Amino acid sequence: MFVQGPIPGFRLLLVILLSAALIAADSRSDRLSTVRSTIETGLAPIYWFGNLPARMGDWLDGSFESHEDLQKKNEELQTRLLILERRALKYAALASENNELRRLMNSAEVLDDRVIVGEVVGVSPDPYTHEIVINKGQSDGIVVGQAVLDAQGLMGQVIQASQFTSRVLMVSDSSHAVPVEVLRNGLRAILLGSGQPNTLDLVHVPDTADIREGDVLVSSGLGGRFPSGYPVAEITEIVKEPGEPFVTIGAAPKARLNQSRLVLVVFQPKSRQDEEPEGEPGSVELAPDEGEAR
Repeated sequence: MFVQGPIPGFRLLLVILLSAALIAADSRSDRLSTVRSTIETGLAPIYWFGNLPARMGDWLDGSFESHEDLQKKNEELQTRLLILERRALKYAALASENNELRRLMNSAEVLDDRVIVGEVVGVSPDPYTHEIVINKGQSDGIVVGQAVLDAQGLMGQVIQASQFTSRVLMVSDSSHAVPVEVLRNGLRAILLGSGQPNTLDLVHVPDTADIREGDVLVSSGLGGRFPSGYPVAEITEIVKEPGEPFVTIGAAPKARLNQSRLVLVVFQPKSRQDEEPEGEPGSVELAPDEGEAR
């Protein structure tokens, strides 16, 4: 389009008009979603090739490790396995006791959450958009709206799914909001992304609310988008302005948004009748009744 010619200005104007038309069409309708999904599917090999140097580096590091280093790592892994097995037994007892208390209170039983493990293969280059790309897509059952977590807490939600990859909007993005509650007392509020990876904003909290620095915020489950009870952030700052009805509250996300490489995509069943008797290949079912992963 920009090859030297008699009317370069006309070509530039044509490109600007075409771009404006595509932006307007995309904002007013979903007709371009299929085209975008097709393009994302075609870009999947690029993500894989872009991630290839890191995989090759890990493979080379592992190939040249000495026997002593491997033996030391093996002993460390065995120690960690014993610790995790002990914790699993402890959590099994706590889960059993918790379920018994719920039955005594005539409360609804806790539904199991099925998850699938994915890997981060791409990051948005736009500094004003906090998005990542994972290597799970429609072929793995991923749909738009599913919650995504790492080992520490909630990372975000799926906003676009192609055949082999999915795009995830992280909780730190300025357009993201999560209904949360304070774990200590159940106080409900809305947690907004600030555009900064290490800072979130808790909004519309009255100055008389019982909230403290260090309080943990978990997903409340309101709205049905995010499962309830998952850690989201921790209160780091509370600023009360004289005469203002609401306080300014800052929080730090629990998830390692810029560091985690493996993530969990959560499948939230509607009812026990809809659940499959066995998990899909590559998925893990978290069963509170048994206190261990299947």
